[in-house]
Amino acid sequence: MVTKKTRPGYIEKFLKRADKAIDNAVNEGIKRADEIVADAVEFGKIASKEAQKKSIELKKIARAEGEKLKAEGERRINKNVAKVKKMTSSGRNDLETLAKLGELRKAGILTEKEFQSKKKKILKRI
Repeated sequence: MVTKKTRPGYIEKFLKRADKAIDNAVNEGIKRADEIVADAVEFGKIASKEAQKKSIELKKIARAEGEKLKAEGERRINKNVAKVKKMTSSGRNDLETLAKLGELRKAGILTEKEFQSKKKKILKRI
């Protein structure tokens, strides 16, 4: 059998080269990972600024919409208050009219039938 002789230190040289290749690969991997992290941080900053701009824009829109809703609500409330005031004052007028009609009936100027007819119309409005 023929045995192949290896030179002394061949394995040591091979292991050193292998260690060096591994170290280089690790260093390159770390360097690439650092670059990726730096890019991610930069993209995060950009996204954060864009989100902040959009947030400010949305707040302005929301504020404007809120003011519109408030104005519309106040307008409707005022309109309804005016209706209620009108109804209240017309209700008082109707009650005064009823009292006058009652006096006219007592004085004999209106008949009971006429009084009841007018009273019915007035009470429907109240």
